[in-house]
Amino acid sequence: MALTEEFASDELHPIDIVETLAEHHSWDFDRVGDDQIAMAVEGQWRTYSVTLAWSGYDETLRMVCTFEMEPPLARLPALYEALNHINDQCWAGTFSYWLEHKMMVYRYGLLLTGGQMATPEQIDVMISSAIANAERFYPAMQLVAWADRDPKDALQVAIAEAYGRA
Repeated sequence: MALTEEFASDELHPIDIVETLAEHHSWDFDRVGDDQIAMAVEGQWRTYSVTLAWSGYDETLRMVCTFEMEPPLARLPALYEALNHINDQCWAGTFSYWLEHKMMVYRYGLLLTGGQMATPEQIDVMISSAIANAERFYPAMQLVAWADRDPKDALQVAIAEAYGRA
């Protein structure tokens, strides 16, 4: 069954859709308010905190996917360089490091101006892409932060998409 078939109305609030997706995937979640939901999504490397918030003011569904990271302060310039290289490979969403919170952050905003509605498939891909990118680049971030690897060299270990069959 397609995700869309689970929704009867075309006028659903985007966070209602996210809540249904969280239930569908058996993710732990907390509906923080009418316009916000927080979830824990288990990955291979770690559990990611994913928060989605709807802003009616600018008609944007914002997603933030975070995980804790406390690199040595001396490695921050190399980590920021690595993030620049990583962001060059991410077409939807970007990574940044929030030093004051000691959090790696992947952010994306889905513009729904003019009364557009997000589909369950769009939101599912939005969340899945965030987790996939965090999983793909996590090893490179670790190598830069704690193994003193050069950012460009560390990115060589990023898990690339497989093409073809073995």
